[in-house]
Amino acid sequence: MKFSGTVFRYGRDVDTDVIIPARYLNSSDHAHLAAHAMEDIDPAFATTVKPGDIIVADENFGCGSSREHAPVAIKAAGVSCVIAKSFARIFYRNAINVGLPILECPAAVDAIAAGDAVDVDTEDGSIVNRRTGERFTAEPFPPFIAEIIEAGGLVERTRAKLAAADAAAGAPAPAGE
Repeated sequence: MKFSGTVFRYGRDVDTDVIIPARYLNSSDHAHLAAHAMEDIDPAFATTVKPGDIIVADENFGCGSSREHAPVAIKAAGVSCVIAKSFARIFYRNAINVGLPILECPAAVDAIAAGDAVDVDTEDGSIVNRRTGERFTAEPFPPFIAEIIEAGGLVERTRAKLAAADAAAGAPAPAGE
């Protein structure tokens, strides 16, 4: 997967409470969550983020509560991927589960500023800062994680696998599909 976007830059310990404040957790509507993404740390984020933009952050991105709403809000806002020095473990797993690509690359984080244009290729882990021409390499996703992200998340991957298995077995598709 390849992405190009403008960077929104944040510091360390960006917790899920500022990614999507608890006052909005009574909704599972992705558009509603996107409208409030990052508002407690960056009030202009939801109105300035464009599809394909990239979040770059220091250590421990996504710490705090284990709410799946956090990566959902970021993805629904149009963010193509998040690059950080490190991620909180539960956020990392939730991001993969909802199909939000995340990459750990401390050297890239140190060299990328807010507003930089960045190209990312998750297949080889390359990250290129178009402003400076600097190139960095993150660990590429293992094939099974790449498959989950490419499918749009774990639920979508599972649906596709079940549909393929049903088709191979000659079972009729469920009603409504």
